[in-house]
Amino acid sequence: MQTPIKTLQIIHLALVAGVTMVYLVIGQINTLNFLKLPELNNTVLVFMFGTILAVFLSNLAYNLVLKQESSSATFQKQFSVYQTATIIRLAILEGTAFLILFLQQDVLILGLLLIIYMLWLRPSETRMKHDLNQNRLL
Repeated sequence: MQTPIKTLQIIHLALVAGVTMVYLVIGQINTLNFLKLPELNNTVLVFMFGTILAVFLSNLAYNLVLKQESSSATFQKQFSVYQTATIIRLAILEGTAFLILFLQQDVLILGLLLIIYMLWLRPSETRMKHDLNQNRLL
């Protein structure tokens, strides 16, 4: 049972490492200039709202995909649904982080918060069991 989870953890690590490397190279976050808070204007507010919306939508998509799983399914089927849901969730967050990087570098801190959130979402067997059981009850 550990092998499929380890595969998903490697996929997770690759997604997070990839977006982090792009932020280091293109975003130049190693200079710490991103810590300067930008002036609040309409553009910054749109990206702030977009970041919050991305987190909400990624969690919504994750839960909707997990609801497809039935309690009588085999472990392989349950894991397949969990893996799909996790990759969808990470892809939405990664896409939003890239949009922030390429469209509005004034708010790189929001992209970094998304990367930290992606790190926090590291898949594990315990998280999988918890999330599958939680969605089964709804």
